[in-house]
Amino acid sequence: MRNSVFLHFALGVALTSQAVADDDWKRHVVATGYACQTAVAADFTGDGMPDVIADAQGETHLYVAPSWEKVVIDGKWPFRPGVRDTIHSEVMDVDGDGDPDYIGAVYSPGPVFWLERPANPLVDRWLLRIVDGDVNGTHGLVKGDIDGDGQQDLAGNSAQPKDAYPNSLVWWRVPTNPRSAEEWVRHVFADQDAPGLSHYLGIGDLDGDGVPDVVSAGKDAVTGGGNWFAWWKQPKDHSTPWLKRTLAVNQTGATNALPADLNGDGSTDIFATRGHGKGVLWFEGPGFALHEIDSEIEGPHDLAIGDIDGDGDIDGVTCGKDSYVVAWYQNDGNGNFGKHVIHDDQAGYDIRLVDMDVDGDLDVLVAGQNSKNVVWYENTIAGP
Repeated sequence: MRNSVFLHFALGVALTSQAVADDDWKRHVVATGYACQTAVAADFTGDGMPDVIADAQGETHLYVAPSWEKVVIDGKWPFRPGVRDTIHSEVMDVDGDGDPDYIGAVYSPGPVFWLERPANPLVDRWLLRIVDGDVNGTHGLVKGDIDGDGQQDLAGNSAQPKDAYPNSLVWWRVPTNPRSAEEWVRHVFADQDAPGLSHYLGIGDLDGDGVPDVVSAGKDAVTGGGNWFAWWKQPKDHSTPWLKRTLAVNQTGATNALPADLNGDGSTDIFATRGHGKGVLWFEGPGFALHEIDSEIEGPHDLAIGDIDGDGDIDGVTCGKDSYVVAWYQNDGNGNFGKHVIHDDQAGYDIRLVDMDVDGDLDVLVAGQNSKNVVWYENTIAGP
């Protein structure tokens, strides 16, 4: 692999530059042969090891760790019309029975659906139920306690400029009995207020008022109003609509934005990428000044954040769907980031940080659309 460059940025100005050797992450192949748009990992089989569920272009596959045996849990069945080509997904214990279920989003015209993990997940049928069939253009799903009731909620988007909820962001409250026909309660908090084909979402308290807010990005100026990063302030009474606050415009191909305290000052910052353009960046709270981290990586369509090197601060990882580079960005604790290349021959559409080998550190799971595979990289750099 090629050497990467270690870059520190503060106030948008490069401070230092020096060569850094690539990290020796071990690559594990889960599946090959199809363009995968999303993959998640959790212990779906109950044996203590994270398994992988991945979109398989019309099917949903469970890959059982550690051999990665394939089990089709949602196929092209005649009784499941319209459930095709899942573009994003989430893991959530929807029914509260103590095991992880799978939530998926079909981009257009939808729906958002969930698959209930059965008692015997390798043999029994995973029952499919609809979360929402009226949103059109759900490209990002994220779970979190949005209304502060101690229960996990789900947020997503209706990004297409048409149908019932055009150019909107929504969140859903899980029904009291999700196995019944009871509907998920939809809250449209950005009502026709997120144009330009919004992509992924993040949940966090952006203004320190104790109430979760939502941040997102819109990638397409052609449809009107795209190329932005923004966040929506939730009222303390959890009513809708929420107040939109723009972070930056003229951000070609903006896609990902995840909130976290990146520089240890107690304010929430935002790690972001331009996944249909170029670049990795962050916004420094509370004023949200923009700092470039990596202006060269092409198509960083995916983003995950967490303590990758085990030093107590938040790092980031992405994979260029166009430049075929998996890279992680090492935080020095003050919001200065060094770029390290994990692998330079892998495309990514979706990325997750998960302890795949249960050794106490975060590994990297990649759904490779253009590279037609699902792989994970074993973390070899986190200290004890």
